[in-house]
Amino acid sequence: MIEVKNITKSFDGKTILHDVSATFHTGKTNLIIGQSGSGKTVLVKSIVGLVRPEIGEILYDGRDIMQMNETQVKELRKEIGMLFQGSALFDSETVLGNVMFPLTMFTDMTPAEVKDRAQFCLERVNLKGADKKYPSEISGGMQKRVAIARAIALNPKYLFCDEPNSGLDPRTSILIDELLSDITHEYNITTIINTHDMNSVLGIGENIIFINKGYREWVGDMHEIYQTTNEALNDFVFANDLFQKVKAYVVSHEQPMK
Repeated sequence: MIEVKNITKSFDGKTILHDVSATFHTGKTNLIIGQSGSGKTVLVKSIVGLVRPEIGEILYDGRDIMQMNETQVKELRKEIGMLFQGSALFDSETVLGNVMFPLTMFTDMTPAEVKDRAQFCLERVNLKGADKKYPSEISGGMQKRVAIARAIALNPKYLFCDEPNSGLDPRTSILIDELLSDITHEYNITTIINTHDMNSVLGIGENIIFINKGYREWVGDMHEIYQTTNEALNDFVFANDLFQKVKAYVVSHEQPMK
């Protein structure tokens, strides 16, 4: 579990995050959503230690990253997996080589053990047999799955995903969502997903944090979001005509939230 308690972050005298608190649960898909410029990216960077808030606490299972020295932060990051928006694969390395990279860099495993672990992770994301291909030889969806395999190679306790469905077609996006959800539950990971994809919000959002103009305005799940009366959240999530129709249907067929 990751807990953010009352963090405030400013740049050049302008406050980007205002006294934000949130809990990201272990074994659940935790989504951070909000308009561009809302502060959600700064929130994620604060959580992973890339920027430092002026005040507040950021607790990784009780360990406050704000109180850690550089060596302690480096040790913590060994427990973190990262899935970048553009996959960030090495073009000169094979699929297998990309997944082996963090294992070679950060473990004392033998070459045989590294290869076995990397192949296991590729099989877990349904890429058995693709290990000798290069990133340029596979689709965007397959590249994303390679990136997921690399992100879980070190058995992370915490997994951060930045716009995992960016640039993918709707069907492939659903497959990536389902894969991230399955991995989160199977390995009991604290998964945090920064996303604009409303299909993800309504499909796998077990814990959704809505950031608006630097404030945490709403917290709930993919079922509760249909009943929200938060105007800014409604405008963000249900701006699309199709999603408005989906909401109208769901609300008319569900009992009101207590």
